Amino acid sequence: MHALKNWNFARLVVATGAAAGSLALMLCGAQAQDKTSGTATYVMKISTPTINDVPDTYARNLGAALERDSGGRIKVEVYPASQLGSIPRQIEGTQFGAIQCEVVPPEFMVGLDQRFEVLAAPGLVTSFEQGQKVAADPEVRKLMLGLGADKGLHGAGLFMADRADVVSKSPIRDIGDFKGKKIRIFASKFQSEAFERLGVTPVAMSLGDVLPAIQQGAIDGAITGMGPIAHMHFVDAAKHVTMIDQPAIFIIAVVNRKWYESLPSDLQQIIDKDALQESEAIVPIASDLRRKSETAYTANGGEEIALPAEEQSLFLQTIASVGADVSKSNPQLAAAYKIVTDAAARQTAKNR
Repeated sequence: MHALKNWNFARLVVATGAAAGSLALMLCGAQAQDKTSGTATYVMKISTPTINDVPDTYARNLGAALERDSGGRIKVEVYPASQLGSIPRQIEGTQFGAIQCEVVPPEFMVGLDQRFEVLAAPGLVTSFEQGQKVAADPEVRKLMLGLGADKGLHGAGLFMADRADVVSKSPIRDIGDFKGKKIRIFASKFQSEAFERLGVTPVAMSLGDVLPAIQQGAIDGAITGMGPIAHMHFVDAAKHVTMIDQPAIFIIAVVNRKWYESLPSDLQQIIDKDALQESEAIVPIASDLRRKSETAYTANGGEEIALPAEEQSLFLQTIASVGADVSKSNPQLAAAYKIVTDAAARQTAKNR
């Protein structure tokens, strides 16, 4: 399985004849019997970019639920830590059927549809609790899970995994310390615009490339969650984490649409049901993993920095209008932005 790490996806696209048929059979999952018999077995590879963190924990929990509820007709293999390739390769693999499911921040799929980045709008949510409720909002789910339908993807699960922080080689203790730094961001115009306003040179980068880039001096730091910071040993090269808490990091689970539609209807229903149930069940787990990640990072010599109250307020003021400013030139993106901001506003109102 590890050989898939260096898989050439171009060959998947151009393969023809008998070789293509054999490849498709291998990648889309072996079936023990004809699926019309109701006893076929389907292999479901789930890929995530993280290890010992929220996305791969969700993937393992989803896999266990699917195997249980399908009576073993779905056999799940979870590949954490980008074993099946970088995030862009995982996306391609899921589109083309080499991977049956990926669990990833949706903004990395912005090349398929710009609306995938809408949940990355800075200031969209102000707490973990609010973010989870936004992800569970029916209108938000309808929007986000339907975005990849014409790109070979079927949306299945959605949840907030963490708050974003910046891990850096030199400490960032106030807004001025951002200026002139090269910081890794997610592939999102919302993030690039937000950090450009702080004087940062943003560099979109897949998670697996971040630590080597910091070690080599190509970047000064990175926006990411505490899980990767702790479990991928960022402390070896970057001993400071500034707790900016923005933007929220959401995770989407998408399934290869062709594979999904090849399943018997009862298995399709099980996938949709379990993916959403596990999206809700991950909530307390995510909170606990965040706490443990912070403890592990500081125990290994890392420093957690909280911006002074006035600096945090200035930070939020600086990035507050990014979502509206970026989305206004694209009617579809603006409509999607309104859906998620309306959902966030409803949750804020409920908590008053």
